[in-house]
Amino acid sequence: MSAAAAASLGRLVLGNLRTVLSRPSIYHAPIRNFYLQPACEAVMKVEMPSLSPTMERGTIIKWHKKEGEAVSPGDVLCDIQTDKAVVSMEYDDEGVLAKILKPDNSQDVEVGSLIALMVEEGDDWQNVEVPGDARVTSPAPSGAQAAAAAAAPPPASTGTIPGIKVEMPSLSPTMEMGTIIKWHKKEGDVITPGDVLCDIQTDKAVVSMEYDDEGVLAKILKPDNSKDVKVGELIAMMVAEGEDWTDVQVPAMTGAPAPAPGVAPSAPGAPTPPSSQPSAPQEAVVIDDDLPGVGPSVKKLLHEYNIQPTTVPGTGPKGNLTKGDLLTFIKAKGLHRLDPASLAPAAATQTAPPPPPSSSSPTPPAPSTPGRGEPYIDIPLTNMRKVIAKRLTESKTTVPHAYATIDCSMRTVTNTRKRFLAQGIKVSMNDFIIKAAGFALERSPKVNAINQGETAQTVASVDISVAVATEGGLITPIVNNVPALGVAEISQTVKALAEKARAGKLQPHEFQGGTFSISNLGMFGIKEFSAVINPPQVAILAIGTTRLTVGNENSIVDPKMAVTLSYDRRVMDEQDATRFLELFRLGLENPDVLVGGEMSPRNADLAFGSAV
Repeated sequence: MSAAAAASLGRLVLGNLRTVLSRPSIYHAPIRNFYLQPACEAVMKVEMPSLSPTMERGTIIKWHKKEGEAVSPGDVLCDIQTDKAVVSMEYDDEGVLAKILKPDNSQDVEVGSLIALMVEEGDDWQNVEVPGDARVTSPAPSGAQAAAAAAAPPPASTGTIPGIKVEMPSLSPTMEMGTIIKWHKKEGDVITPGDVLCDIQTDKAVVSMEYDDEGVLAKILKPDNSKDVKVGELIAMMVAEGEDWTDVQVPAMTGAPAPAPGVAPSAPGAPTPPSSQPSAPQEAVVIDDDLPGVGPSVKKLLHEYNIQPTTVPGTGPKGNLTKGDLLTFIKAKGLHRLDPASLAPAAATQTAPPPPPSSSSPTPPAPSTPGRGEPYIDIPLTNMRKVIAKRLTESKTTVPHAYATIDCSMRTVTNTRKRFLAQGIKVSMNDFIIKAAGFALERSPKVNAINQGETAQTVASVDISVAVATEGGLITPIVNNVPALGVAEISQTVKALAEKARAGKLQPHEFQGGTFSISNLGMFGIKEFSAVINPPQVAILAIGTTRLTVGNENSIVDPKMAVTLSYDRRVMDEQDATRFLELFRLGLENPDVLVGGEMSPRNADLAFGSAV
């Protein structure tokens, strides 16, 4: 090619490029979320996806890729906590992760917000330009937040190796804090991907926390039985293998150890009083020898332990003070006999007002008195109990509950269960109840629905939550796709889930979700009750005990069971609730269809006729 031809071609290309750059609509138009950069690099926007029908925002728990790493289709970029569960976000294209705009533990990230940038392989990912609307990765702090951040102490220089932070994870959508039950690794232990670091009690269950990286556990900052540890709070430090884990640097945010109980911290710069300084003598309590209803042994104990009678509740006749009351009080308070020489003489008059307390000697708090009889026992409210109370209150105050009850004959299903047991197949009545509920839900779409605020969405899959009692409270593991399971399969599934629930080993996906709930208290002798709906579900079935009744014809004794449906009146009316209960009763009273036909719609329709 001649020089003139080359120059002509160059002018043509330059003219076309100027034409393209002179059109803002072409330059700024996004194509597959690409942005044209000055260096002609294709930058791909990664936005917060909508991972559930009700999701409006989410929390980025952890990034599995680092800046500069190549990404292939199907790779997991990060774990995102939605309003229902923690979901792994997969990427369906290839490229290089150039910039993470929302780091680990970024909370309340709205759906559609920019969270990262990708470039094609071979492009300069280090010099990628961040769009102007995504430069700020977090909202500007308020004045109080800025002051608190300025007052926050810098990291403590307790070592020279920075280390890797291990923070309290969010293991359920409603988790705000948790309790570290037990550490399975010790300081100095080598950690490989998949190892269990510790067991954490969330608001729903005890979950084993697995670590998906390798290194050495350098420092445990929250030991066993650490309660009310907030999500995102630092619980441990890791270092890379080969580094001196004993020289790890611990941030000051973990706080200093709390002072011993009963010891008030001294003011800065104040001298510590010498231990040899004698304490001020206690004032002797004046006890009226003519105190009514008080015997000699009681008066003797009052004098020896310098106890004011009015501070001890009496359990004797007419509220009189007994020797047992005093001994219980002394034991509860840990009192000791006092030397009479250590008691200051009592004031001359008991009616004179006491002198005002000085600023240097604070007034001791009044002693608390135990209840009558045995000392009281504090029952701590666990996170699980608090969340249960919160959810029940929200359900009863925001969901218009309606109730419908029906009696079911249990004679036929009892005989069917006996045939199963004779064949060596162990099934319970609860397994047949779950099967019958699945049969009815498959034909009652409004009952098998999820409430989404202004609307309710029917769900194709029938996933039944079964209430299981644990030491911490009720938890509802899920039996998925009930219509596809036989009664024996349901039995095995329920037993496995119940064992894991009581051991606190349920995984989040095993108790989060579900389209319908069953609560069975019949095994405890409860005749009939109504259960509280578990939002966003729209109904729950309460199962009572089986009772014997005498029929009108031929005086046949028939075992009956009362079941009560609690349903959301916004989503369904009485006709829908009645139809579901009739279908449930038909399935339970015709168990051969449930067992032999596997709840096939055709077989059921043939068996039940037009009623179905």
